[in-house]
Amino acid sequence: MAGTGRHMAAGPSRDDEPERAPERDTAPERTPDQGATMQRGAVPMRSAAPSRQAPAKYSMKAKRRKGARHVVSNLLLIVGIILLVVAGGMFAYQQYSYHEQDVVNADLAKYAVVEADTPEEQCPVDVDWDGLRAINDDIVGWIYVGGTPVSFPVYQGEDNEHYLRHNAEGTWTIGGQIFLDCDNTAPGLVDQQSLIYGHHLNNGAMFEPISRMDQQDTFDAATDVWYITPDGATRLLPLFFYDTDRDDAEARTLTFESEDAFHTYLADRCAKAVTRRAGAETTINGVSKVMTLSTCVYYSKYAKGHGRGLLVCAPYDEVVAAEAAAAQ
Repeated sequence: MAGTGRHMAAGPSRDDEPERAPERDTAPERTPDQGATMQRGAVPMRSAAPSRQAPAKYSMKAKRRKGARHVVSNLLLIVGIILLVVAGGMFAYQQYSYHEQDVVNADLAKYAVVEADTPEEQCPVDVDWDGLRAINDDIVGWIYVGGTPVSFPVYQGEDNEHYLRHNAEGTWTIGGQIFLDCDNTAPGLVDQQSLIYGHHLNNGAMFEPISRMDQQDTFDAATDVWYITPDGATRLLPLFFYDTDRDDAEARTLTFESEDAFHTYLADRCAKAVTRRAGAETTINGVSKVMTLSTCVYYSKYAKGHGRGLLVCAPYDEVVAAEAAAAQ
């Protein structure tokens, strides 16, 4: 029959089952036009558009930038490590240099015995001059400042450069030796001004304690200063402490045309003082000579390495006599 033929052509493969309408909750078959599975009750969607990819040239640029940043980061890390190693090496070298200087100072200190309970008017230092001369015959004296680590032999060279960085044995050391100005008359305290130089080391050695005389309390405590030579010992009293630039040539004036010129010079220096003995501006008119201890100071008003601090001392007997005369 014609109707039967139509039924067979449109029906399912099994001819013994009645024809059924498709269930509403059954997902439709995927067709080439849909490109995706339909969800229950969903409206058919268009096929998803293909994802856009950056052109190859832009991708390569991004990779290059990322690689460059990685290289820079590594370089900065390497530079940082190198700087740390260099800084550590410099610090270690400095500490070793300080240690070497301490060893030199300790070895030379064996040639002087300091008696702790010596009467105030008696020099507490007994120096083995023969032993020191056997090491270096440039030895001229010994400087001692009670209550501080300052207790050193004093040398005098042919210039003011050698003992800046050479010890008594001629070896390079960071602190050299304490030395008398090359133009002073040996052994010191002969000219109207004798200048003794010493380094200011950051570990507190050499003349570092002299730089602290810019504090009045520290200055006032320095009442036991001695300069010892093979000919005898002279007790000194600090008059004042002032600072100046290393290029101040007048600070190195050693002799004067007259006593008045000398006292005028001292008055000018005293006017620059940051610490002083009471009445120093008057006392200076009664002294015939001074011994000045010079070292570096690191004040911001001076260029690095240019600051100098100078402690001006005079013979104890002259200071006491001048103060007594002024009190009358």
